[in-house]
Amino acid sequence: MNYEVMDISGDAGIKATGGSLEEAFEAAATGMYSLITDLADVQERKSIEVSAEADSLEGLLVGFLNELVFQFDAYGFVGRRVEIGQLGAGRIRAVVHGEQFERGRHSAGLLIKAATYHGLKVENAGGLWVIMVLFDI
Repeated sequence: MNYEVMDISGDAGIKATGGSLEEAFEAAATGMYSLITDLADVQERKSIEVSAEADSLEGLLVGFLNELVFQFDAYGFVGRRVEIGQLGAGRIRAVVHGEQFERGRHSAGLLIKAATYHGLKVENAGGLWVIMVLFDI
């Protein structure tokens, strides 16, 4: 995946890139999951569908990532691979492949509370989509 963890004092963040907007959103989601646990230990045992709606790309990204945080907090579901099925017209739909988080089998990383709008960037830079997002931890 095309993401890297941003080293920011006191915060956690991801810089994700993709040749398409869908690829960049997938990379951002996978990058977020990599902050939660080591993805090498996550297997694709279950798939869930998630969606979000917003009036802007930034709002869609934050809503989408926060839905993934909710799935982890409420149901213990951690993703390994994300497939965007629809992205546009104020709506995103995706299928996330992963499994239930199990302490002892999965390493515990950061406890992410939410994706934030602080320093948020979703832009096309010369044909490459770039996302920068910070998380409240």
